[in-house]
Amino acid sequence: MISVEEARNRICAALRPLGSEQIGLTEALGRVLAEDVVARVTQPPVAMSAMDGYAVRAADVAAVPVRLRVVGEAPAGGGYEGTLGPGEAVRIFTGGPLPDGADAVVIQEDVTVEDDPAGGRRILVREGVSAGRHVRPAGLDFKAGDVGLPRGRLLTVRDVGLAAAMNRPWLRVTRRPRIAILSTGDEVVMPGDPIGPGQIVSSNGLSLAAFVTACGAEPLHLGIARDDRDALSDMIGAAEGADLLVTSGGVSVGEHDLVQAVLRERGMDLDFWRIAMRPGKPLMFGRIGRTAVLGLPGNPVSTIVCAVVFLRPAIDALLGRADAQPQTATAILGTDLPENDRRQEYLRARLTHDPQRGAIATPFDRQDSAMLWTLARADCLVVRPPHAPPARAGSTVEFIPLAGGALGI
Repeated sequence: MISVEEARNRICAALRPLGSEQIGLTEALGRVLAEDVVARVTQPPVAMSAMDGYAVRAADVAAVPVRLRVVGEAPAGGGYEGTLGPGEAVRIFTGGPLPDGADAVVIQEDVTVEDDPAGGRRILVREGVSAGRHVRPAGLDFKAGDVGLPRGRLLTVRDVGLAAAMNRPWLRVTRRPRIAILSTGDEVVMPGDPIGPGQIVSSNGLSLAAFVTACGAEPLHLGIARDDRDALSDMIGAAEGADLLVTSGGVSVGEHDLVQAVLRERGMDLDFWRIAMRPGKPLMFGRIGRTAVLGLPGNPVSTIVCAVVFLRPAIDALLGRADAQPQTATAILGTDLPENDRRQEYLRARLTHDPQRGAIATPFDRQDSAMLWTLARADCLVVRPPHAPPARAGSTVEFIPLAGGALGI
């Protein structure tokens, strides 16, 4: 058996980012950039007011109270065409361009508007401002030519907004990986199909398809292959052209575990199988021609745990993401745990929050790899390294979050 880290590194090292395509900004959420996004404009393009008020020369309001004559307006999208002179002010609104000659804005709450005996209006300024006050200088946010979003970034709602502000209606992104998904076994049937004696309803194919979609890839659900060499070989052939074939079940070497043998018959170059982890020991990785193959164990919890630990990083590698590793955090352990054996362990756990101690991770009492009920209620996977000594409640543990975020499994 090889370690989890070595297995993940070998999987990611064997995968290369896919080609790119150009998409509209409305389709960009959740995609991965294939190139840096450079601003085409400067934002703001000129100095603008950050508040509603009056554009002034700071020197004119150094000593207050003082009266200034209002000579015009500068609304957002418009502007004052003249140059502000001594003793003058321009009515300005948030986003309005700062007039030539002005270097500050007095907010409207700090002035009193009066009639000017000479005609028009004037303001009585009660609070002075320094140069630059309530002014957004040109390029405060970004300048034309700035790299706003780097290659390899997973685009969020905020990123879409930034790209729009940078005047980038089209973006070049990495093509979504095509992931073929194949479940195996005579004992499993699809939801809604008749259930024979000794059979169970299959969850792996559908949960993996949802997982793949959540990771930004395109699932190709091939269905369930029976424990028959010819049928299995035909269904594996249907994955031709996929970037990655993911199987669940049948990757061990038991009498009815045919997946590895059939894959070898079809020319698979096996890299490794069997990982020092629990759940998920019988995990396989190899390649048939251009298609990488990741064989996951058949127990439903093992399938999802291995998807978190290995499939997500594999998809990230195909997408060209720099952070192709499971994201981890730390918490206080909520219960005692016994000594661990030689396999790295991933325990389903609930997260709670204590005002004094912070996050508390409490593993479920039962960790059977067939129990989806506890996986559905888990907030995280507590990670225990090989040969970890007994852990007492209150000690610090590492965990992989499951709830929330882009994945939200």
